[in-house]
Amino acid sequence: MPPRDWDATTYERLAGPMTAMGTEVLDRLVLGGDETVLDAGCGTGNVTRLLVERLPRGRVIAVDASPSMVQQARALLPPGVDVRQADLLELALDPPVDAILSTATFHWVPDHERLCANLYAALKPGGRLVAQCGGHGNVADVKQAGLEVAREAPYAEHFDGWATDWVFATPQEMERRLHAAGFADVWCWLSHVEVDPGDPAAYLRAICLGSFVARLPDELCDRFVADALERLPDPLLIRYVRLNILARRR
Repeated sequence: MPPRDWDATTYERLAGPMTAMGTEVLDRLVLGGDETVLDAGCGTGNVTRLLVERLPRGRVIAVDASPSMVQQARALLPPGVDVRQADLLELALDPPVDAILSTATFHWVPDHERLCANLYAALKPGGRLVAQCGGHGNVADVKQAGLEVAREAPYAEHFDGWATDWVFATPQEMERRLHAAGFADVWCWLSHVEVDPGDPAAYLRAICLGSFVARLPDELCDRFVADALERLPDPLLIRYVRLNILARRR
């Protein structure tokens, strides 16, 4: 199954918490202002726009696998930003870049070994990787509710053979993969963030349960989210576990 497209309009309306977390990650990337930086998984472009502001003499290449996200990012970002639809597992940049920024993306990539190798190849010697994605235990209660509902009628037939499409790695797992790809100065750690989703049903449908909803016919989507919400506390807090990543190409 190809990478799923996203409801970029709804995501943009609800993406405040993601943008806030992404901005904190961007603050870890020290820039002189003239670098070329890849935003690996730009989404609708909110964090990318802040990155562009920090590169007045530089260049940004923004990639995302979702056509609707790319369309939204192109509408949001200045014309000079190179926005591409691309799968990070097929990533090939020539020439390589000075740094890679990524927020809330790597957990959607199924092959982390190949991902790390591609990121390494995309960087110049000495280039830096600064990233954050979902880590081990991320949104565990929401995912568990989704998995429970997915086993029931009338949904189960749509999940036959599905083994989920996210990878929530531990810091140790990600460090091993980065070292194996050739990275040095690798540091990975977990952080925890609680988010009030504001509009729980819309937030779950567009973001946390989006990979479930993408497998369902339209007439079952709202019902699936409602059934999952019944298994979750009210009021709902989304408990994010973020895997933070710092590394350097040798």
